[in-house]
Amino acid sequence: MKFIDESIITVQSGDGGGGCVSFRRERSVARGGPDGGDGGKGGDIILEATSRKRTLYHFRFKRHFKAEKGKNGKGKQKTGRNGEDLVIEIPPGTLVTDSESGETVKDFIHSGETLVVAKGGRGGQGNKRFTTSTNRAPRFAQPGEPGETLTLSLELKLLADVGIIGLPNAGKSTLTRAMSSANPVIGSYPFTTLTPNLGVVRAGWGEPFVIADIPGLIEGAHKGAGLGIQFLRHIERTRILVHLIDASSIDPDDPLAVYETINSELALYNRKLTEKPQILVMNKLDVPDAQEKAEKFRAAAKGKKFLCISAITGKGVEELTSEIVQLLDKRNEKRSKKVL
Repeated sequence: MKFIDESIITVQSGDGGGGCVSFRRERSVARGGPDGGDGGKGGDIILEATSRKRTLYHFRFKRHFKAEKGKNGKGKQKTGRNGEDLVIEIPPGTLVTDSESGETVKDFIHSGETLVVAKGGRGGQGNKRFTTSTNRAPRFAQPGEPGETLTLSLELKLLADVGIIGLPNAGKSTLTRAMSSANPVIGSYPFTTLTPNLGVVRAGWGEPFVIADIPGLIEGAHKGAGLGIQFLRHIERTRILVHLIDASSIDPDDPLAVYETINSELALYNRKLTEKPQILVMNKLDVPDAQEKAEKFRAAAKGKKFLCISAITGKGVEELTSEIVQLLDKRNEKRSKKVL
């Protein structure tokens, strides 16, 4: 399924039903008087975050949503039926903004969250409502109020504990497969991964955590190069980052170039991303000369801590998993202290 993480939709709540102009006419009742009923309320437009949806793909084919109108009132003081509400399902992690004003409507984080984004129009009052001592037979009723129309921008930002970042071919998808039950497409050419891959890691100790393979980071990504900004936004939701580097591709003359390229793109897109905890990982240590190049990186980085792994053979993956669990636990402890 094609991954869609942005969409613009138009929603329109239902119009209220019109009030009824009616008079009671029965053979045995003299001067029955007005008995027009009220119109029904129009249906609301409701957004609901649900785990049944994982992408915004379904909005690719339908972008206009309209709730049911309220029914008109009838004689004998019968109120028209209310229009049915229209519930639009979106995946958790969707940020909803008003396209015209740019104001945030709601950031849907958890499954089950709902919000009425457009209220249905109120039903009009029937002529019975307008009876007075001086006007005993009103021949008018109130029309129903129109519904609301909004244009909404939907932006999906994946929810994950850990974001795996790195240049194309660093081995992010291979690591995702090695750590979790995810089964991403793996290839030896740039931009094999066209959509973020999510995987659940069960380490055997501690709580399971979710990892996301974030594709599309190259020099100039913050300006839209490669897959660009389309996937940089997903890093904002992650709690920690695993910065994966292909050790075999390190330039001995400039060992820090690959590392600095990614961090520069993060800073240029959103400086707060550079403040996220990072676990630096050298991958593909199974490739000849990779260990030697990793040592050149160590020397240039002046003692910067990093792990050495081979995602394809599994060497060092368990150690990396342990490191992630410990860092997540530390962040949970800090969050708990703030709450207390």
